[in-house]
Amino acid sequence: MAEASGPNTYTLQVVKEHNKSDDLWIVIDGKVYDVTKFRHEHPGGEDALDEVAGRDATTEFNDVGHSQEAKEMLKKYYIGDLAGGSVIAKASVRQICYAIGAFATGLLAVIIVRRLIASK
Repeated sequence: MAEASGPNTYTLQVVKEHNKSDDLWIVIDGKVYDVTKFRHEHPGGEDALDEVAGRDATTEFNDVGHSQEAKEMLKKYYIGDLAGGSVIAKASVRQICYAIGAFATGLLAVIIVRRLIASK
């Protein structure tokens, strides 16, 4: 089995194969991390890492609001990049929902103003 599709570049399929407590890889922002040795030290508990093992954990990592110190610690476990970049779009689902909501609110305001002007 070829691990890498290039120097220090891994496909999502390869990352998915590392989904066990004794062989645990995750992807965050298009970067691949082997956090197997960190699993027992994780302040949020081992289960938090087990739940995202072998997949893109960008959303979960960002939603928790990790400190800058935690982000620095992550560098120690970096092993390469995900082929093709991040699986998760750069904008989170929450950001997209906010944008859609803001657009809808703005559109509704325009409609209301036009109706008020037309009724005068």
